[in-house]
Amino acid sequence: MDFRDTPEQAEYRAKTRAWLQEHCPVPFPRTGLLNGGPLEEDTDAEQTRQRHRDWRRLLYDAGYTLQSWPREWGGGGISPIYDTIFNDEATAVGAPGLRGMYLERVVMMAGTPAQREQFVIPTMRGELDWCQGFSEPSGGSDLAALKTRAVLDGDHYVVNGAKLWTSGAATADWCFLLARTEPDAPKHNGISILFVDMKSPGVRPGAVMTSDRGVHTGECGFEDVIVPVQNRVGEPGAGWRLAMQALAYERGPGDIGIMPGYRAELNILEDVAAERGLADDPSTREKLAWAYVLGEVLNYDSVKQLSLRVSGRMPGMEGSVGKLLWSSTVQEIEHVALDVVGADAVTGLRPGWWSSYFRSRPASVFGGTEQIQRNIVAQRLLGMPRGR
Repeated sequence: MDFRDTPEQAEYRAKTRAWLQEHCPVPFPRTGLLNGGPLEEDTDAEQTRQRHRDWRRLLYDAGYTLQSWPREWGGGGISPIYDTIFNDEATAVGAPGLRGMYLERVVMMAGTPAQREQFVIPTMRGELDWCQGFSEPSGGSDLAALKTRAVLDGDHYVVNGAKLWTSGAATADWCFLLARTEPDAPKHNGISILFVDMKSPGVRPGAVMTSDRGVHTGECGFEDVIVPVQNRVGEPGAGWRLAMQALAYERGPGDIGIMPGYRAELNILEDVAAERGLADDPSTREKLAWAYVLGEVLNYDSVKQLSLRVSGRMPGMEGSVGKLLWSSTVQEIEHVALDVVGADAVTGLRPGWWSSYFRSRPASVFGGTEQIQRNIVAQRLLGMPRGR
């Protein structure tokens, strides 16, 4: 198998590189995992948030956002491989890559024409920010057992419950909420997707401090929140199926653009090892080599998943394999970083590495816990019996 660019892809890469260098002369702050190096302190969060919105609009207007979407959805219809190439080049200049856009895909698959008009393009253009109301304080792993209720009352639902790990809740315009609307149905069939205006009375977003003493995620309470029926996406009880399709995009490393940042961080660690006189240390070389191997395994799995997409297959249960590889690889490189950077990570002489390590710990929870992913792989992909 030849992983090199075709002539057409090489031409696209060159044009994209030139466009990015022109439109992103100053890198964005590294505030997320594997953005090409250790985390950086964001000294003006509001300005950065607005810059991200402006960047999303620029990508949309330039035609990058929709380049791989189906033509029947108004997209360019080209291979999703070009999205990966874009993310490669965006990371090189310190710019955000293309998002998986799982929310927009769900609306295009199951939403009404009015919902598509209200939510899809404005979100792509950076005019709307979202948070995701999936996990709950009482059971994030068992999503089907969620307790947030939405009771139908005429032309609206009344929502009560609480969500946890709702990143961006404090600044979001809307919440992509999973709530139980059919209490008498089997638990997987009683969940619906509701779009909740975060300015609605009774919505109470809050911040959650993580182990690095930063506020990178949040929580949100819902007390007698009124949600119009027209803000339900799909039929009543279809939320589980639609949410699983959405999470398949979140779990794919090719969609979320992990590899470019991973490689950039590994290159930085190699430079740090050389600066600290560790380049010839057998233990350090072994750790860096193992991190490289894990990254390449993740990359080949990502290429495989992209190949399936190119052949017309929607992301499926294979995404659980990618998610397991992604989380373990992310955590491993941050372990290696502490070994290479040494005490400088703790004292602050090399800032950001200590925070990066702690930020990597919840990676095994993002998009579904490792335990859930292993169950999916064992039972649905390998056909193993369910444990007792």
